[in-house]
Amino acid sequence: MSSVLLSGIAELVTNDPVHDGTPSGVLADAAVVVEAGRVAWVGRRQDAPATDDARDLGGRAVVPGFVDSHSHLVFAGDRSAEFAARMAGTAYDGGGIRTTVAATRAAPDELLEANLARHLAEMRRQGTTTVEVKSGYGLTVHDEARSLAIARRWTEETTFLGAHVVPHEHAADPAAYVDLVTGPMLAAAAPHARWIDVFCERGAFDVDQARAVLAAGDAAGLLGRLHANQLGPGPGVRLACELRLAAVDHCTFLDDGDVEALTASGTVATLLPGVEFSTRSPYPDARALLDAGVTVALASDCNPGSSYTSSMALCVALAVREMGMTPAEALWAATAGGARALRRDDVGVLAPGRRAHLTVLDAPSHVHLAYRPGVPLVAEVLG
Repeated sequence: MSSVLLSGIAELVTNDPVHDGTPSGVLADAAVVVEAGRVAWVGRRQDAPATDDARDLGGRAVVPGFVDSHSHLVFAGDRSAEFAARMAGTAYDGGGIRTTVAATRAAPDELLEANLARHLAEMRRQGTTTVEVKSGYGLTVHDEARSLAIARRWTEETTFLGAHVVPHEHAADPAAYVDLVTGPMLAAAAPHARWIDVFCERGAFDVDQARAVLAAGDAAGLLGRLHANQLGPGPGVRLACELRLAAVDHCTFLDDGDVEALTASGTVATLLPGVEFSTRSPYPDARALLDAGVTVALASDCNPGSSYTSSMALCVALAVREMGMTPAEALWAATAGGARALRRDDVGVLAPGRRAHLTVLDAPSHVHLAYRPGVPLVAEVLG
């Protein structure tokens, strides 16, 4: 095995507090040693050990690879007309999901996989090295299972979201659809999934249905997460906290009790600012969550309807501009926070033994991610 010294790093964000006493663990004039795909050493350039090879990164900043813990990438079809209608004043209610369901059901596996691969490549070019991918646009036993089988070929973080919405053929009997999700559909999907998720929201699934789906997933060995409190106040966040799920996502409409529950439970609040940008909805109050001691993650929610962005850098910039986060807090949430939302201890932090997932910025500091929104700052992605 050969070792490589990466030096010429103007600023290294490690997310390891041992270096400066802050969550970001920032080092100036830093170096990293990589061996066998893992970080072997981190420190000041002048203290670097001997290695087999060396590279000078030319005074650029290096940050952990982004960890995108919420995406919907197995889909077909286009919903740009829906976006245009929203920008003209039509309110978002989640109903367009069924449009994507119809297109996805009609698409062959080859098209779905090519679309997934294209979006994952797009994400990587923008610095994302770990991606969670959900199903949820098939909503039949066959289509959910094939969606997850396709996703599993590309990522280890796959989520069964059969409980996305009730499809049109079950509109008259939602209870029968929940039985399908928790029975044959779960049995077909579970071999290809690590997680189970539910859209607990008005117009989708109520708290009792969500509880039933999550319980069935737990019995099948899947870890739980939840979409909740996106379209308005509701019981979803507190259900996630009661069940001590890894993460509850959206968290746009919270009251004091929701925040207290998140603080006490340790459940990660995953915020998705691309959704608010794309739907003209209110942004979550990240500042209130952070001040209460809640662990916050940022993710893209890349999907063809409510947030068709693959850019975690955009999410960082939006979180800083619209949600009260500092650049350091937003970057931590987009890396270490995402790792916690996925219960991963091997990514999101640059420390010995962790995966050597590094994003090299064509900038001297991580602050430029928010300072220069929309500019393609990722010079290279390693790992």
